[in-house]
Amino acid sequence: MGRTVISVRNIFSSLVLAGTLLPALASAQTAPDTLTDSLRINGQKVPVADVSQTPMDGLYHVQLDGGESFYANADGSYFVVGDLYQNDSGGLVNLSEQDKNQERVAALAAVPESERVVSRGVDEPKATITVFTDTSCPYCTRLHESIPELNERGIAVHYLAFPRGGMQSPAARVMQQAWCSDNPGDALSQAFSNETLAANASCDNPVAKQYALGLEMGVQGTPAIILPDGKMVPGFVPPKRLSAMLGLDD
Repeated sequence: MGRTVISVRNIFSSLVLAGTLLPALASAQTAPDTLTDSLRINGQKVPVADVSQTPMDGLYHVQLDGGESFYANADGSYFVVGDLYQNDSGGLVNLSEQDKNQERVAALAAVPESERVVSRGVDEPKATITVFTDTSCPYCTRLHESIPELNERGIAVHYLAFPRGGMQSPAARVMQQAWCSDNPGDALSQAFSNETLAANASCDNPVAKQYALGLEMGVQGTPAIILPDGKMVPGFVPPKRLSAMLGLDD
């Protein structure tokens, strides 16, 4: 049976259409257990993956199975959608973005290196970036052409596939062929150079899984660069600037 997907947008659309507030939930459980086990909207159970306390008293971060999230009070009778900021002496700190970064780090750690296409150069890398790429994307081509300089600067590049047009697109088929080749790195370079790959290359490849992961992590275009701390940087970044962002010496 397929999993029911409920988006934050649909949640609040249903609330507006219904014109009602949620009834208070039972208070016998702790707030995380209550929100995880009993959170319902208009009678429909919400698929909650995780609930965690925020620094604000009485406010909880609710993560859905599909990757979306919002904030709720202890019994789920009030919701807040948006980013949570901490206002301290150093300025505003986006706590929501920090949470997203940590989630990306954890999600990427679960992807085995055998399913990535890795370019690390000769020397031990000083930093590693993960890039969701698409062989039909001009800016991905520019980033791919900059890999030798990135490697020279001590930056290893780990590729994951993200066909922008979906899994039925020509780029998805090309990347599946690349990941199935004897040397995926060389095959990707050929694809970025508009060379035709072997049409009969096929295997149990991770392209669809990586595409789904990118969607869950909020990738909307390519290249999408994930820094070691989980921060996502959209688009092409020149090697010198990327090196500075990673805190490496020029």
